[in-house]
Amino acid sequence: MKAIVYRTTGDPSVLELVDRGIRNPEHGEVRVRIMVSGVNPTDWKSRRGAKAGEPLPFADIVPNQDGAGVVDAVGPGVGHLHPGDRVWLALAAYQRADGGTAQEFAVLPAERVFPLPEHAGFDVGASLGVPAITAHRALTVAEDGPRRLHPGALDGKIILVAGGAGAVGHAAIQLAKWAGAVVVTTVSGPAKAALVTAAGADHVINYRETDAAAEIRRIAPDGVDQIVEVAPAQNADLDLAVIRNRGSVAVYANNGGDQLILDIRRHFSLNIRYQFVLLYTVGMAAVHAAAEDINAAITDGALPVGEAAGLPLHRYSLADTAAAHAAVEDSIVGKVLIDVAAG
Repeated sequence: MKAIVYRTTGDPSVLELVDRGIRNPEHGEVRVRIMVSGVNPTDWKSRRGAKAGEPLPFADIVPNQDGAGVVDAVGPGVGHLHPGDRVWLALAAYQRADGGTAQEFAVLPAERVFPLPEHAGFDVGASLGVPAITAHRALTVAEDGPRRLHPGALDGKIILVAGGAGAVGHAAIQLAKWAGAVVVTTVSGPAKAALVTAAGADHVINYRETDAAAEIRRIAPDGVDQIVEVAPAQNADLDLAVIRNRGSVAVYANNGGDQLILDIRRHFSLNIRYQFVLLYTVGMAAVHAAAEDINAAITDGALPVGEAAGLPLHRYSLADTAAAHAAVEDSIVGKVLIDVAAG
């Protein structure tokens, strides 16, 4: 089979297209024929490592955490998945040499493989994983909020999604709207404003053209209930200015800086909760809860992808995986997908 591997950390040029054998699944494992692989920032960050040439935990690694395909074989002890099942994957490459989705067949633990609802395409399935599970977690950590999402779970809540045009922001908008929230989002320009509007945001604020804090307070005089935050260092003052008492800030990225400075006394006075969100260490119970709710949202038609839904798709072949990684590393707007299955 064809697979992409890297044997050292570095820029996209370290990615190689190779031929390798197809491994049989062992106990608790599933082999999936990958149809579409999704690329996320975490994929290129793992490939780059802390510095070029840094030692890897394995001799070579197949990249990409997310994807969708068809179950090809199951190992002993797997009873809920069967050959022929359409599935989506999460954490496929985590702590594994050969689990990543940038290959024609991937073998990974069954607990990382989820049924894909019947009417959903593989593009949707490959766009879930990191973005949708992260968004679900960010929306379910508030002290006064729900632990699971479903229609009505966020009724009466006002959610601020910072940078809603990104993949996680897009999923957060869609899931929050499906759960009944009023969604406010910030963007840097009109093109991104069009995308978040297509995703379903109720209020869109261009922070370069207006006083974002004043505009958000106009929409939410008592403050927003929850913030899904992509750039905590840059947005700390804004978040403090617009959050309500007992509100929560869910931080899932460090765009704009690694150091976060907080006004302790003002945060004390509002009983604000900061929750940091990293998919790799959130625990499989949270991942499985998110996957169940995500599948319910898909069944309700709440998680479409494509430009009309606010998430443009950019397609590459498996042989062009390096270009796909470079596009994500260059902050392309939308979702980068790799068509893996042979035509």
